[in-house]
Amino acid sequence: MIPVIALIGRPNVGKSTVFNVFTRTRDAIVANEPGLTRDRQYGVGQREDKTFIVVDTGGLSGEKQDLDDLMARQTLLAMEEADEILFIVDAQHGLTSGDRLIADLVRKSGKSCYVVINKVDGLDPDQAKAEFFAMGFNRLALISAAHRKGTTQLIDDTLRDYPAELTDKSAQSGPVIAVIGRPNVGKSTLINRLVGEERVVAFDQPGTTRDTISVEFERRGKPYTLVDTAGVRKRGKVQQTIEKFSVIKALEAIEKSEVAILVVDAQDGLTDQDLTLLGYVLNSGRAMVIAVNKWDGLDQELRDQNKSTLERRLKFVPFAARHFISAKHGTGVGELMASVDQAYASAFKDLNTRYLTDLLEEAVFKHNPPLRHGRRIKLRYAHQGGRNPPIIVVHGSQTEHLPDAYQRYLSGFFISKLKLKGTPLKLELKSGSNPYSGKKAPKKHKK
Repeated sequence: MIPVIALIGRPNVGKSTVFNVFTRTRDAIVANEPGLTRDRQYGVGQREDKTFIVVDTGGLSGEKQDLDDLMARQTLLAMEEADEILFIVDAQHGLTSGDRLIADLVRKSGKSCYVVINKVDGLDPDQAKAEFFAMGFNRLALISAAHRKGTTQLIDDTLRDYPAELTDKSAQSGPVIAVIGRPNVGKSTLINRLVGEERVVAFDQPGTTRDTISVEFERRGKPYTLVDTAGVRKRGKVQQTIEKFSVIKALEAIEKSEVAILVVDAQDGLTDQDLTLLGYVLNSGRAMVIAVNKWDGLDQELRDQNKSTLERRLKFVPFAARHFISAKHGTGVGELMASVDQAYASAFKDLNTRYLTDLLEEAVFKHNPPLRHGRRIKLRYAHQGGRNPPIIVVHGSQTEHLPDAYQRYLSGFFISKLKLKGTPLKLELKSGSNPYSGKKAPKKHKK
């Protein structure tokens, strides 16, 4: 289970700053969906070998008359879905009546809570703590979120009782697949098709109602692990599952996976919720395949119209294969799984240093980097920096000034030459001396 941390408190106590500190390895994700207000933000954080989800909430005034408004209800929902609550208060303003009322909400939730005393710069730590001890919470932390003081220790203390991710997903026997999508787009039907057709083995792992479920199965002799957001239990019960769009479930499924299948309803086309889910996948760097389901229910004119609209709206994810399928009848599912295999292989592909450097030289020869104050930005060599997604580290001089347009050119060049399918590619640019200088050069890659 990936722990979920909810940030609550009055306005302007520093919740958003804490949120940004906790999610510094990922861009913040904003959920703006039916049933979720724009005042709730979801993000993913990483601390060494532990992954966690952070939920930022709108500020509660703490006034009694405001506790029943929409923002308060959304905060209560965030508290309900959280494993840990960080109740953030302002050391500069001291303990307020609003803090006391919010403290009552936290106590009623029964959840594990830290009182996080923010903005402690220039204050006596003991005095700051003493005032907030009056609320009756045993666990207090002193931080200055704006200056990153005490925040790392706060994360460590909050995650202390949660296990690290012990498995190396890249070493598993087959792709770990997240099936995500809005309610009623056909996820359960596709899951039944994947698990049931030519099924060798399938079993479920028990979890809470909020947890994602992992199901191992085989298809045509290949092993896979399915990470489902619809609450898969036993095969016979899949059809009875009532699906709900859940940001937490989607994020958990994506984080646990290596390839995400986004299921879209052909009749509805690409909705804002679909685009939000696409954003989650992009932020996590996962390989992706898009399955447009219920395609058999459209006439040819509507197919042509919807396909044109989809291609236009999906230009920002050119790497993701599109498949027009019928999960109910199995049409196109085989080709869909072929793209899943291809995306998985690309995400974990080993990239030879000499070959990457050769490709970099070829790219620069075809299109030189621009000048910076009359001096050419130089790109000297490249090597692999990681997998899932593939990371290519490019070394040179003045690389920090390389324009976004040229970086996109380089990414596209590498993707094309390396024949990467279904996975994004991440470029990391570094300026400085060559660490391979004076060492024996890697062997020439055989093309």
